[in-house]
Parts: sequence; structure tokens; C-alpha cells
Amino acid sequence: GDPLKVKVNKLTSIKTQLPYSYYSLPFCPPKKIVDSAENLGEVLRGDRIENSPYVFKMREPQMCSVLCRITLDAKAAKQFQEKIDDEYRVNMILDNLPLVVPIRRLDQGSPTVYQLGYHVGLKGQYTGSKEEKFFIHNHLAFTVKYHRDPQTDSARIVGFEVKPYSIKHEYEGKWSENTRLTTCDPHTKHTVVNSNTPQEVEANKEIIFTYDVEYQESDVKWASRWDAYLLMSDDQIHWFSIVNSLMIVLFLSGMVAMIMLRTLYRDISKYNELETQEEAQEETGWKLVHGDVFRPPSNSDLLCVYVGTGIQFLGMVLVTMIFAVFGFLSPSNRGGLMTAMLLLWVFMGIFAGYASSRLYKMFKGTEWKKISLKTACLFPGIVFAIFFVLNALIWGQKSSGAVPFGTMFALVVMWFGISVPLVFVGGYIGFKKPAIEDPVKTNKIPRQIPEQAWYMNPIFSILIGGILPFGAVFIELFFILTSIWLNQFYYIFGFLFLVFIILLITCAEITIVLCYFQLCSEDYLWWWRSYLTSGSSALYLFLYATFYFFTKLEITKLVSGMLYFGYMLIASYAFFVLTGTIGFYACFWFTRLIYSSVKID
Repeated sequence: GDPLKVKVNKLTSIKTQLPYSYYSLPFCPPKKIVDSAENLGEVLRGDRIENSPYVFKMREPQMCSVLCRITLDAKAAKQFQEKIDDEYRVNMILDNLPLVVPIRRLDQGSPTVYQLGYHVGLKGQYTGSKEEKFFIHNHLAFTVKYHRDPQTDSARIVGFEVKPYSIKHEYEGKWSENTRLTTCDPHTKHTVVNSNTPQEVEANKEIIFTYDVEYQESDVKWASRWDAYLLMSDDQIHWFSIVNSLMIVLFLSGMVAMIMLRTLYRDISKYNELETQEEAQEETGWKLVHGDVFRPPSNSDLLCVYVGTGIQFLGMVLVTMIFAVFGFLSPSNRGGLMTAMLLLWVFMGIFAGYASSRLYKMFKGTEWKKISLKTACLFPGIVFAIFFVLNALIWGQKSSGAVPFGTMFALVVMWFGISVPLVFVGGYIGFKKPAIEDPVKTNKIPRQIPEQAWYMNPIFSILIGGILPFGAVFIELFFILTSIWLNQFYYIFGFLFLVFIILLITCAEITIVLCYFQLCSEDYLWWWRSYLTSGSSALYLFLYATFYFFTKLEITKLVSGMLYFGYMLIASYAFFVLTGTIGFYACFWFTRLIYSSVKID
């Protein structure tokens, strides 16, 4: 008999990707609309959680409760029709569980699939007529599943399902508070079981909203009530993708090991036995460039900034993943993932400052404040600019997905109040440390780079380098994109963590292999190239996102398309910074290793 509070969340659509608040449509409002408190992640996702007029009492079934009766004016009818046309769904929440519509598969034996939220309505034609009509789902048959505790006889809610119907309600006489409907009457046990006489959405038509609630006892324990939502379509494809990626890793590891053993061991032992000066003139490949390999690159400041940002990103992703694997960020914690990532990004600023100023000092830089400021502002600035433009677009559509001004301000305060000072602290610590010593001396005069074969052309080798890291992650990428854009839950963080580790290894190894070939052909400009080699996988990521857009999504609106590509651009940019940094550090370690093991007079 306890009252259960049903809350309403945003209206969502896969077709437009623009969420709207529930009461932006003229549904029955409660006496006073109260907003639930939301965390940062929920606001950024466009969740708007409000109270609703539905009144449930625990384990007391209801039949044909009338919610309210509204008469549509032309504007309201048009709003409903637009939302039905764009296939919007209504999302509700009971005891933190989202509302689902169970969809039975036609073949027997296969599990029931759950669709998040019910459609506002549907389009259709009357028999024998060509005209498209819009029908609204105005009768909701809710099912609340509960798990009873045999000792205390109290119960916990473990499921919240609905079957929506469209029905043209009828009643006799004048409408008053306690009019009995003829189409749905608990006294005569007359309930709604189908949508054979649907309710049209047109101006000046009245719509009566009704609902049933039934309670079902369930064997599902409270702790595992989310399992139905997270029904994995199939685990096999994930294992397949991981085995596939491991093959790439093994192949690359083999190559790296070969290079290390064969060339280094043979070359170094031979090189150190040379006595005569004449023989020393005939050095092979990479040893010829020992005097130039550690010459600072052009635009070394920018490289420092990007490496610092990459370290910040790597830290954020790693810690987030570890939290997620241990189950702190389950889907039941709405917006938790988003909030965690933002906070971690801000606090990882200290590592960004440290990494960029260490590298900067090695390049004989002196102005650590300048480099720290650039590190603190470049990447977040670009992302914020794109985000701001996208937000303006969403705002223009009157969608609830637009981030309110207060939240925007909070983000800016987090950036300049916490992140920037931390980058400076890191920069100061990094600059105080003694500079990293080069294993070999750098010549005064740079040597000429001989003409390179076509396959050693920088652009070609950079593009080749991005294929393998992308190949290692792209199957998992499909699931991530599906969960973001097709409104499903993503929770298989264990798999994701494995794939992420594989990505790190692949990036490092492909860069080392290509860097070695490059040095062997006496091209010593490896600093930027090592960053771009693995970073180019971001280009493939963006191309894949484009392919996904045209094959899997049904987005027709221009604004929605711009949103998709805007967010994917941000994601690709972040991926570029992350993978590039891994490649750079792998190469940095590799070159120091091989040149420090060679005795050079």
C-alpha cells in the first residue's frame, strides 16, 4: 500500500538525436511540476527528470484509472504529430529503473527483447484509405514486478514494464470527475487489450489518458534486476574481436622482437669491435644518423603540448576504465560515467603539465609558463569551441539536450579554476627536475637526408601506421557507437578494458617498427612522425563513424547530422591525442635504448 513515485524523463528519438523534456508535449501535468536534482553527467546528456501525475500503490492493482482529459488545439495536435512522426519515445523511471516495452520475438525460445521507453504514438492508415493518420498511445498497461522477502512480507521492485495502446475512449452523458468510461470499465471487467479503435491526433479532438497497473511477483533478486536490461546480444563476437586483435598484437610483437634481437645484437656487437677508422666509415643505416637523431624537431613547443595532453587523456581513460571494471559506473548510476570522466580529466592536469615541461626542457626550452599555459588551453579550448557551436544548434531546436548556462559556467570554472592551476603545478615540478640527457651528442650541422623510396614517404607510412591500431578496436567501436546513438546501454567494460590494453600495445609496436625502418634509411626526423603514425588511426575512426552514419542511422534532419559529426569529430580528436602520445613515448624509449647501447667516440 505504500505510494510509488513514477518520474518522467526526457523524450528521445533515434531519428533526430534531440532530447526534449516530457512536459514540452501537452501530456497530463501533475499539480506542480518538480525537477529532480541531477548530477553533471545527467545534465550534459540532456536528462530532465520530473515528477508525474501517475499514482501507484504497492501491490494494489488498478484498472482504467483516468489520468486526465485534454482537448487538443491546433498547436498541440501539431506538436504531437511531429513527435510521433520522428518516432519519439517517452522515458519513465520507477525506483531508478527505466521503463521498458517487452518485445516478443516471433520465433519461440528466443529471449524477450526490451525497448527503452514507449513510442508517443504511431502512424497508420484506416483500411481502404490512403491518408496517413497519427494515433497516440493514450492507454498504458503498466506491469510492476517485485521480489518478495518471505520473512518480512515487504517487497522490492525489480521490473517496470509497459504495453502501450491507442484507444478512442467513450463515455455516456456529460464529462465529470467520476464519469465511467464505457470502453474501459473496472466494474464490468472491460479492459483494453488491443488498439482496434485507435485515438486519432487532430485539432479539437478530445483525448482521455488512462492507465492500468498490475503487480507480478518475480524470482529476480533486487541485486540482479538490471540483468534484463543488459542482455548482451552475444558475447561471442566480442571474444572474436579480441582474438582477432591479439593476432595483430602477436604478429607485431614478433616483428619488434626480431628487430631488437637481430639488428641490435648483431649491429652493436659488430660495431663495437671495429678498430680501424676506415671500417667505421661504413656504418650501417641507423648508426649513421646518431649525430642527428636527438636534434629537436621543428614546432617542438606544439609537440610538447600534444604529448602533455595525451598523458592527461591516457590517465583519465585508464582510471575511468578501472572504476568501470570494478562496477562503480554501472548504467543504474545515470550520468556517473560522464561526471567521473570530467572530474578525472580536470585532476589529471597535473600530469599533463609535468610531461610537457619535462620534454620542453629536454628541447632546451626556457619558458615553462608559456608551455604550461598552452597545454592547459589548446585541447580543451578547441573541444569547448566545437561543443559551444553544437550547443547553440541544440538550443535553437528548443531541445532539453542543450546545456544550460549555469552548467556551462560550472564547466568553465572547473577548467580555469582547477585544471589550469594543476597544469601549472605539474609544469613547475617538471621544469625543476634536471633535463633528460641524450645518449649521444648531436652534431652542429644537420646531415643531409638521402632520397627516400616511395614507401618511406612520410604521408604513406603515417597512413599505414594507423590501420593496425584501428583494426584492433573497430569491432568494439561498433558496440560503443550503437549504445550512444541507438539509445542502448553499454556496460561490458571488461571487454573494453582488454581492447584498450591491446590498443596501447598495438600503437606502441607499430610505431617502433616503422620508426626503425625510417632510421635505417637514414631519415632522422622521427619526433613528429612517431606521433602521427599511431595518431592517424583517428582518421580511420572518423571515416568509420561516417560509414556508420550512412549505413546504420536513420538521421534525416540537418541539425541532427551536424550534431553527430560534431561529436564524432571531438571523439576522433581525443583518440588522435591519445594514440599519438603512446606512439611517441614508445619511439622515444626505443631510440634512447638503441643509441645508448652503441659506443660512439
